[in-house]
Amino acid sequence: MKFPKVHSLEQIAALIGCEFVGPADFLVYGMNEIHVVEPGDIVFVDHPKYYDKALQSAATIVLINKKVDCPEGKALLISEDPFRDFNKLTQHFRPFTSCSSSIASTAIIGEGTIIQPNVFIGNHVVIGKNCQIHSNVVIYDHTVIGDDVMIHAGTVLGADAFYYKKRPEGFDQLLSGGRVVIENKVGIGALCTIDRGVTGDTTIGEGSKLDNQVHVGHDTVIGKKCLIASQTGIAGCVVIEDEVTLWGQVGTTSGITIGSKAVIMGQTGVTKSVEGGKSYFGTPIEESREKLKQLANIKKIPDILNQLKS
Repeated sequence: MKFPKVHSLEQIAALIGCEFVGPADFLVYGMNEIHVVEPGDIVFVDHPKYYDKALQSAATIVLINKKVDCPEGKALLISEDPFRDFNKLTQHFRPFTSCSSSIASTAIIGEGTIIQPNVFIGNHVVIGKNCQIHSNVVIYDHTVIGDDVMIHAGTVLGADAFYYKKRPEGFDQLLSGGRVVIENKVGIGALCTIDRGVTGDTTIGEGSKLDNQVHVGHDTVIGKKCLIASQTGIAGCVVIEDEVTLWGQVGTTSGITIGSKAVIMGQTGVTKSVEGGKSYFGTPIEESREKLKQLANIKKIPDILNQLKS
């Protein structure tokens, strides 16, 4: 997430009330999670296990809960609670803004697009040309939709990421300031839920088609011309490359990559990254041919036991 204007390190430190290490006029352009950071971004880290990863990342400002040596060319924000202060920045730069009409005055809707009754379109949403948005669709703030997109009834675009920190008093949510981006010619079935990014974008690539009741987690990137069948659940920060097929009731863990033109058969649990151009099945996931051989061999066990008895 980029800020509306460039801020100094001193200004950001004042917003969250923390110390800083580095020049007061060090430039800060935005904030992002570790997997999407760029120079000029703030990244937060609150566990020693991940200090080095954050300090050596592309981010040039690290919001951290310990005084450490600052890498050359970077700056530090020293915070007692980086998670809390990252949320403060999200609240400041991307605050929730209520909307009193079913279509926000700041929404932009392209020529030829049809909006059916009972649709809600939030602040700063952009919808392209010749789209069809069916009844009871909810499109949260800052969502971007391309041309020739079909969205069926009851779908929700842009709900918060499922991202929590466990505290003694309960779970503390990491606020979502990212977007959902739907590219041209995407089809989305009824009752789908596509969560926005925490700071970046959840993206559905051009020409991809989602069946009914598909869930896509925060910051996931789905490539072009993918097919995703009903009741599939895709976790956060997943990369699905072009022309992948996910059949019904597939589930994935977070942070994995599914290679281009892979086919994931129904009810498979995608527990790790997999190469493209192959077919997969089972939980834990394996190439489908090997998995089916294993299942066939299991059926032979009673006969083998009977032979051993005789």
